[in-house]
Amino acid sequence: MATAKDRGPRRRVDARSSVERITAAGRAVLGTAEGSLDQIAAEAGVGIATLYRHFPNREALVRAVLDDILKTDLLPLIDRAADSPHPRRSLQDVATRLLDLITEEKGLVTFVSNFTDVAVDALQRVSESLHPLLLRAQQQGEVREDLTAEDIPRFLVMAVAGLAIPGTPPSLRARFIALLFDSLNPANATPLPPPLHEEDDLRSAVSSIAHT
Repeated sequence: MATAKDRGPRRRVDARSSVERITAAGRAVLGTAEGSLDQIAAEAGVGIATLYRHFPNREALVRAVLDDILKTDLLPLIDRAADSPHPRRSLQDVATRLLDLITEEKGLVTFVSNFTDVAVDALQRVSESLHPLLLRAQQQGEVREDLTAEDIPRFLVMAVAGLAIPGTPPSLRARFIALLFDSLNPANATPLPPPLHEEDDLRSAVSSIAHT
């Protein structure tokens, strides 16, 4: 007979399993189309009350899905790039994968009203992870030295704005992401003007994309 001491770890395992199933279901349901919490609960094989116990609102669920996307699709790619002999090429591969994911996970944008805040947090996590790769690319002369870690999420947003438009074929995205990354080449580059922080609003930039 299970004791209270035995049931504690079992409940934690069950809870973790429910969270993982709900997160996976959220990603599956919202992949390229709109969905509801009831649909996600059904896909996960749990009741709606169980879903709300772990995710009290839509934002919490979207954050979990984005965290899963980062952990499974982007951060491993960044980790594998740590020893790459061509860090700028690795940065370009990460950006290309990010664009693919944004296209694939379009349903997330409309599922939560404050997607902008959620997306900004995710982009900032990506930029922090890319910082060492950026520094190495600069040390090897592959990326201009006046680019900063804070520029990375804005650079990615600029790419998203132009290249993640629905209907854009992967071949066209690949063509223009290569062109965009050529602008990072230090050869014959003119100095970047200093950023004006009062105009430096990443949330506004992401918001303009989320509402297109």
